[in-house]
Amino acid sequence: MTVPSRMSTTAEPGYRPTLVEPGLVQLANNEVPDGPLPGAARALAAATTGVHRYPDPAATRLVDRLAVQLGVAAGRVVVGDGSVSLCQQVLQALCGPGDEVVAGSPSFELYPVLSRAAGAVPRPVALTGGHVLDLDAMAAAVTPATRVVFLCDPNNPTGTTVDRADLDRFLDRVPDRVLVVLDEAYRDFVDDGAGPDGVGLARSRGNVAVLRTFSKGYGLAGLRVGYGVLPGPVADAVRRLALPYAVNALAQTAALASLDAGDELRDRCRRIGRERDRVRAELVRAGFAVPPSQANFLWLPVGDRAEALAAHCRRHGVLVRAFPGLGVRVSVGTPAENDAFLRLVVAPEGPPDPPEAD
Repeated sequence: MTVPSRMSTTAEPGYRPTLVEPGLVQLANNEVPDGPLPGAARALAAATTGVHRYPDPAATRLVDRLAVQLGVAAGRVVVGDGSVSLCQQVLQALCGPGDEVVAGSPSFELYPVLSRAAGAVPRPVALTGGHVLDLDAMAAAVTPATRVVFLCDPNNPTGTTVDRADLDRFLDRVPDRVLVVLDEAYRDFVDDGAGPDGVGLARSRGNVAVLRTFSKGYGLAGLRVGYGVLPGPVADAVRRLALPYAVNALAQTAALASLDAGDELRDRCRRIGRERDRVRAELVRAGFAVPPSQANFLWLPVGDRAEALAAHCRRHGVLVRAFPGLGVRVSVGTPAENDAFLRLVVAPEGPPDPPEAD
């Protein structure tokens, strides 16, 4: 029996997660080096005795708490199995065969994969020479067939952010019928004060959605819980597409407890930001053209040497993420983990080829 598929056999490969390899330094998946925030860990321990019961399918307490904290109507807040599940549901709700989805390139690897799964055509737009989303080019890429534009800010894998005024001008150019999704998975690490606030834009513009997650700064990547603030009709459509009980009971408990730990979250993210900037300074001093990052990772635009550099690191016990032909993304770990990476690429004996500045 031949099972039909809507996915083209010539489509780009699916998402390739970096596998966890015990004993290696894990700097490939943008996880924080700490565990859950202390209050969340305590709440999780207390909640384990109730996992024989199904969770609230609507995650009502979490939705209500987020709505109050973000200053939006609860009907506009949707939670999901990580923010990526909300990306998928948005595309399923809005796109069909022949529709187009605009996104930066390189950016989050699942945007084109999920677009094709929804029957839509991904329209990648190259970044600027500074490794920033090219908002002018992205606006020019919008056609009558465009249904969704993804803006990852800070952008994964480059860590760069867009200027707030530039984003406002971009949004003025995008037709109201096109949904602009601001993917702010790494917003907790932004410390320059100039980045845009997606929730504020979602409040004031009817075609803007914002997605955020508890996986990164909050340290809940293993529990998979994200949320979005969407236009009302889109939120209704996304909820109808959600699997029942998609956000498990422990994830809901940990997310609620994490929202009570604002000071601890800010302290953690500031510490990671300082370490990020230290590592970048060392890499720049060694000749790598690393753009300033506002996320918990750094981008090494080494082009065709990406896979060789990642393989060199792995042979010496450090996992980083290669984007073939483009560069290497390295997450910020503990100071000791970061130093292990730096010794491999900055020391005279590594990497295999000397770094080249763009």
